[in-house]
Amino acid sequence: MEICKDGAVKAIGTPDGEELKLINALSRRELEAGEVYTFALRLCDNEMDRDFERFSDETLDQLAPMFVGASGVFDHQWSARGQTARIYRAQVVEDGSLTRDGRPCRWLKGWAYMMRTAENAGLIAEIDGGIKREVSVGCAVERVVCSVCGQELDACPHEKGESCGGQVCCGVLTGAQDVYEWSFVAVPAQRKAGVVKSAGGHMEDEARLGRRYLKSLRDEMVRLAGIAEPEAGHALMKQVAGRLDEQELLGLIKLYRGRAGQALGAGVQLSYGREEAAPEPADGAFLI
Repeated sequence: MEICKDGAVKAIGTPDGEELKLINALSRRELEAGEVYTFALRLCDNEMDRDFERFSDETLDQLAPMFVGASGVFDHQWSARGQTARIYRAQVVEDGSLTRDGRPCRWLKGWAYMMRTAENAGLIAEIDGGIKREVSVGCAVERVVCSVCGQELDACPHEKGESCGGQVCCGVLTGAQDVYEWSFVAVPAQRKAGVVKSAGGHMEDEARLGRRYLKSLRDEMVRLAGIAEPEAGHALMKQVAGRLDEQELLGLIKLYRGRAGQALGAGVQLSYGREEAAPEPADGAFLI
């Protein structure tokens, strides 16, 4: 799963001796301090964002070494022409503050460098002036799990943003797989380090449509079960539906459709066979 997270930039200036050693480990020749401009970035954190997702603490720890050497571009445009800087050091920071749900706040800090060239002079001035300050990171994680029950979010009965037992359900981005780049962006999606809801490719578009399709099947199964077996209870059937795959859901929908038709004394109109398209969910498209 590809994701994008937002952060911020803080200007530093000229590297000292230790910083220059780290930079020269990435350069093709030994650079002098006066040739290089450095700045720090808040790449991403473990705070729940506006779309009810967050990085796990373990994922932040995994991402830190993976970001060393990652190049910076603009607006996630993967072009060599847009390369502006490169991260030479990264570490997870704990500043003593708390997240909105009361956990210790942890965030990934990166240090980046660029060459002091005529072409970069304008960008350096914009960083120093606070104009270029928001950044977004492009990376991949293995899965998104539910903060309430720990299951895969797409397979559990909980919904992001819902309150469950005194806590708000969110998707926990788990298992760092790869780091692609970090980008200067204009409008961050989160207050401090959040998600730019960009799918990042055709595969994610397909995954999103699949999730919507399964959700529509689960909703329909619960609806028909409520008609056919009202004694089962809505909460129980929703929990059961959340653990079923496509074939299991289609089978139960067929079963409950027949029973519901008998209970209502008329045929139920909706059909979910493979030869027919599933109904369009009412919640519309979304990006992750």
